[in-house]
Amino acid sequence: MAKKSPAKIKKEAAEIKRAAAARREEKKSRSICDVTNGDVDLDYYASVDQVWVELGLAAPARRALIDDGLFKLSDLRKTSLTAVKELHGMGPNAIRILISEMKKADLSFRK
Repeated sequence: MAKKSPAKIKKEAAEIKRAAAARREEKKSRSICDVTNGDVDLDYYASVDQVWVELGLAAPARRALIDDGLFKLSDLRKTSLTAVKELHGMGPNAIRILISEMKKADLSFRK
């Protein structure tokens, strides 16, 4: 097998780098988020999340609650705080808002 010339090695290295950059760019353009991909019916959420909007919850937290069948503050009595914290989309700010609003309404999570 003949030894590759330095120019050939440099050319192959450049091709490998370009291919790797193209793969990275393609991977970045393919989002794993269903909302960004347009796979989620946002009109449905807009029709049922008014209570959560009034509380000031972010969209991912609202969608997580609705997907779990929690449409109003009193529905949170059916579930534990731990279960709500584990929902995908529930961040610390959303948890703080829910806890404070439940205290105001004299409600509590299931133990």
